[in-house]
Amino acid sequence: MGRSKKIPYLSVLPVVTIALIIYKLVDNVGIIANGFKFLGSILLPFFWAFGIAYFLNPQMKYFEHKFKMKRVFSLITVYVIFLGILAFTVGIIVPSLYDNVKQIVVEVPEYAAETEKFINKNIEKFSIIEDENATTYIRDNLTKFVEKSGKHIESGLTLAVTKIIGFTSGLFKFIIGIIISVYMLNDKEKLIAGIKRIIYASLGNERADSLVSLEREVDAIFSRYIVGKFIDSAIIGVLCIILLGIIKTPYALLISIIVGITNMIPYFGPFIGMVFGFFIVVFSSPIMALWVVIVVFLLQQFDGWYLGPKILGDKVGLSPLFIIFSVILGGGLFGALGMFLGVPCIATIKLFLDRIIDKKLDRKAKAIAP
Repeated sequence: MGRSKKIPYLSVLPVVTIALIIYKLVDNVGIIANGFKFLGSILLPFFWAFGIAYFLNPQMKYFEHKFKMKRVFSLITVYVIFLGILAFTVGIIVPSLYDNVKQIVVEVPEYAAETEKFINKNIEKFSIIEDENATTYIRDNLTKFVEKSGKHIESGLTLAVTKIIGFTSGLFKFIIGIIISVYMLNDKEKLIAGIKRIIYASLGNERADSLVSLEREVDAIFSRYIVGKFIDSAIIGVLCIILLGIIKTPYALLISIIVGITNMIPYFGPFIGMVFGFFIVVFSSPIMALWVVIVVFLLQQFDGWYLGPKILGDKVGLSPLFIIFSVILGGGLFGALGMFLGVPCIATIKLFLDRIIDKKLDRKAKAIAP
């Protein structure tokens, strides 16, 4: 029999094919990005549903275990509370918040002009430098700083209002997400069982057992951290509005919401909230702005030393250095959401790597053992 002729360069054909595919993907990255964006828009209600179901699941389990409720009654209880809080927020807090933001946008230019007049009028009184040129230089730069600060605050708040309006435009998808989340929670055991069947059929028993065990630990990290951090930040926000209301701070609701939201970011969040609170009030009352800093600082100390450890404890198993690294990395890659979720994500990666390292060390120990 004659030897069959080999087609030249057949072995490099897969490499060339993959290279062409990668080239086409890179060359049409805009089209691909738009495709993912379109797909994400379609699936947005399911993302909302998963997030809502994941957040409400611990509360549902609490009612079922604590009060021996059946699924239907625990679902009704949880969603009545959830929708009640949502209705309170939309009906009362959002209009007041919008009024605060609108008032600031209107008044910031006036406050900036008054501050500029105050600086020009009193710079000579407060100056410790006799040189007239130095005094002029300080006055001009302070004036520029006030003007720029006013413009930045005004544009930032206008952007925030625009984002809020854009967010509310997706209200329909959010409502659909709430409805889907009810079915997710009601049938969660069936959904989990179906996913497990796929995992065991694909990976085999040993690897599937390891993956399911890892998934339980990851779920514990995320659920406890997210729910715990939300409760912690909500308490700080409520305490903030009470204290700022006692000292009659302007825009107390807006500042308290910012402090509560930024408090969800470990380490850096409280300072971000403090800075925002200071600049929101400083143009209307510099003395009151100082009181805002003091109040928020005291709340941070209370949260850091007592409330946070009481609610969260050691939920993620990361050292402060790793937490700071997680916040910086997550913020650099994905913004504010990355700063918040960076901690449980890095904790998950650490858990996964620890599992791999432990397995390899066990194998080496068994190989060395007589």
